Amino acid sequence: MANIVLCSAAEIDYTESLTWYAEHSTDAANDFDAEFDRALAQIVADPHRFPMCDARHHYFLLRRYPFRIIYRTVQKDIVVIALAHSSRAPDYWADR
Repeated sequence: MANIVLCSAAEIDYTESLTWYAEHSTDAANDFDAEFDRALAQIVADPHRFPMCDARHHYFLLRRYPFRIIYRTVQKDIVVIALAHSSRAPDYWADR
């Protein structure tokens, strides 16, 4: 089974997003956290199932939240490089 590795920039994306939801609604923050965990579990189960956004990266669209998890596979690891907001600059993460 693959290991999930969040790069430091993706950790910041996640923490900032979770903090924003927590400031607005504890329930929304809890749901966001659960949705993120559910998404990671689906990615681990079959990382190549999800669409490619370029030659190296896949993405997973979160349900109910305007985010994409951008990741790539490196040997037995799944490296999450961004939790990208769908309404922001779409490829801000490309240099990661």
